[in-house]
Amino acid sequence: MPGGRPKKEIDKTEFEKLCALQCTYTEICAWFDVTDKTLNAWCNREYGMNFSDVFAIKRERGKVSLRRAQFRLAEKNAAMGIWLGKQYLDQKDSVEYEDKEAITRLDAILNGIVNKAKSEAE
Repeated sequence: MPGGRPKKEIDKTEFEKLCALQCTYTEICAWFDVTDKTLNAWCNREYGMNFSDVFAIKRERGKVSLRRAQFRLAEKNAAMGIWLGKQYLDQKDSVEYEDKEAITRLDAILNGIVNKAKSEAE
């Protein structure tokens, strides 16, 4: 009869769903009622990688679901769709300047104001 504790059962499908939901390491440990060491050892046995590496791969499926939900949300609440995209999909606002002459003039005006304030302070 082998010694030691029996291994905790961790359902692989459920684990992958929790990763897709972006659950944290501690949340997943709590869900399965295991320690972080137990979960990491299980990941090593099951996937041949540590938890962080497995999580990085398995969380990508959640991004697909999030993107789908973002499209549905955008129909009713654009602000929420934008926020979700920035938080989880690396989307960001980009500003393009077409009028380079105006920017140069504005830059000169701002520099003049700063220089005037400096000279008045002296």
